[in-house]
Amino acid sequence: MSGGSAVLQPPVDAVKPVRHPDAPAPGEVLGSHYGQCFGCGQEQPHGLGLAVRAGEGVTLTAEFTVRPAHQGAPGLAHGGVLATALDEALGSLNWLLRKIAVTGRLETDFVRPVPVGTRLHLTAEVTAVAGRKIYGCAVGRIEGPGGPVAVRADALFIEVAVDHFVDNGREEEIQAALSDPDQLRRSRAFEVNP
Repeated sequence: MSGGSAVLQPPVDAVKPVRHPDAPAPGEVLGSHYGQCFGCGQEQPHGLGLAVRAGEGVTLTAEFTVRPAHQGAPGLAHGGVLATALDEALGSLNWLLRKIAVTGRLETDFVRPVPVGTRLHLTAEVTAVAGRKIYGCAVGRIEGPGGPVAVRADALFIEVAVDHFVDNGREEEIQAALSDPDQLRRSRAFEVNP
């Protein structure tokens, strides 16, 4: 993307991102971090159900099909849904760094309409890290991974402690997630929140 606002430009002392040694292997499906997540949750009936795979380095690929529940104008994806897909993909990159982070800023360019029924192919990468700030970019293409660009985004994520979610989430959902007997699901619920 063009790197619109100055806040999305990494500072001169930013470093190249390094994939964590315990990050999922390239090609591995990342799965949902939380069943009710609108972006990746499999228990969310109108959600995107974004399928994300780890790539090489600090990159990933993802896909979702635009369904009728995702439309804004008749027969076309809602721009907010497309922005959500980019945000979800960018947020999932934090698993490759093994950091808990939230979206600080997301700038999206809408290049062409995306019809209902389209499979959107996303690529995302972390471009730089500066202290708690994680910079990334993503692109969504139609008609296949090499197809025309439909949407693209630049983002800034901010690393946070798990307390961010526990202190600010709705008590009912926090307690349900913390009470989950599946230790992996319990910990993943708080790993990523794009």
